Amino acid sequence: MNIRYLLKMANEIAAGFSALPDEAAASREVAGHLRRFWAPQMRRQIVEHARATGGEGLSALAKRAVVELG
Repeated sequence: MNIRYLLKMANEIAAGFSALPDEAAASREVAGHLRRFWAPQMRRQIVEHARATGGEGLSALAKRAVVELG
């Protein structure tokens, strides 16, 4: 899958959880969403991207959640 599309989706999911007052809880929720609804290949691809680029293109919350996945 196109990494730009995965980044966009991860950032949108993170934006939805950003209203939670606790950033750690928000990160866990985003990571949980990715685990439940993304195919393993999609998760692997975004984790590999985050490792290779330091999370380029991800919001801070999305990056934290992706790191939790890895």
